[in-house]
Amino acid sequence: MFRLDHPVTLKEKPCDILTVGELLIDMISEAYDDAVNSNTYSRFFGGSAANLALNTNKLGLRSRVASAVGKDGFGAFLTRQLEQEGIPTDCIQVTEDATSIVVITKSRSTPQPIFYRGADFQLNFTPELEHAVKQTKIVHFSCWPISREPARSTIGQILSAARAAGALIGFDPNYHPAIWNKGEDGVACVKSIIGQVDVVKPSKDDADRLFGTDTPDNHLARFLDLGAGLVILTMGADGALVSNGKDKLHVDSVATEVVDATGAGDAFWAGFYSGLIHQLSLLDAVKFGMEVSAYKLRCVGPVRQYPDIYQLADHKHGGEQRS
Repeated sequence: MFRLDHPVTLKEKPCDILTVGELLIDMISEAYDDAVNSNTYSRFFGGSAANLALNTNKLGLRSRVASAVGKDGFGAFLTRQLEQEGIPTDCIQVTEDATSIVVITKSRSTPQPIFYRGADFQLNFTPELEHAVKQTKIVHFSCWPISREPARSTIGQILSAARAAGALIGFDPNYHPAIWNKGEDGVACVKSIIGQVDVVKPSKDDADRLFGTDTPDNHLARFLDLGAGLVILTMGADGALVSNGKDKLHVDSVATEVVDATGAGDAFWAGFYSGLIHQLSLLDAVKFGMEVSAYKLRCVGPVRQYPDIYQLADHKHGGEQRS
C-alpha cells in the first residue's frame, strides 16, 4: 500500500518517465466561445502524453515519449518541437495516416474538444519501445492509446513489460466517448485497466463521464474498488481528494487565475511525477502537482518555462484535511 506521508521507492533507471499515447496538433481558438463560433485558431504542440513529457522535461526530469505521427508537415513540426526541447524521438513512429488534430474552443472551465484522429493510435510494440519501457522509472498513459487498435494491444504489452521491470505505472482516465469507435464500450475498457496500474488521476468531469454524475467521495470509492493503488481525484477550484484505500485527504487548490484550462491536468501530472522523482512524500508530490497546474492555468498553450518559484526546494504547500 502507498503511504501518503512517505516517498515512493523507484528503481534507479536512466530515464525518469516514459509517456505513451497521443502526440498531436491542438488548434485552440483565439476567443472564448463555448458555442464554437470562433473564426481564428492557433496551432499548438498537443496531446496529453506529449505535453506531459514536455512539462516533466521542463521540470528537470529525463523524459521520453512514445507515439505515432503522420508523414506530413504537422508530424514534422511535432517531432521538431521534441528535438528542440532535448527529448529523444526514437520512440516516435511515423505512419502514412495524417497527424491527429484536436480543435479546442478556449474555456475557463472544461474545454469541449472536437477530435480528428489519424496517426495517433497507430502505435506498435517495437524493440525500441520495449527497450524504453525497461529503461524508465515511470510509465504513464491515458485513454487515448487504449481507445483503438493497434495502440490498445501495444499498451497491454507495455504494461506487462513495465511490471516485469519494476516501473511505477500511472494512468490518466480522461475518458471521452468521442475518441472511441461507435458502438464500442469504452467505459468497460477503462474500468478493466484501472486494476492494472499503480496511480490513477481522474478529474471530477472524467469520473462523471465514466460513472454518471455523483459526489467526489463516491467516485473515489469506485476507483479504489476497481483496484487502483492510489487515486487522486481533482476537482478544479475545490482542490483534490487523495486516497490509498485506507487514508483519505483533501488538498486545497492554489489556483488564483484561470486564463485557459486546457492542459491543466497534464501539468498536474508533471508536478506530481517530479515530486515523486525528487523523493517528496506522496502528499507533498500532490501539492507540487497542484502548484504546477495553477501556473499552467494562467497560460494559453504549452508553458515555455516554469519560473524559479516552482523549483522543488522553494515550493509552498497547500492545505489538507484528513478524513
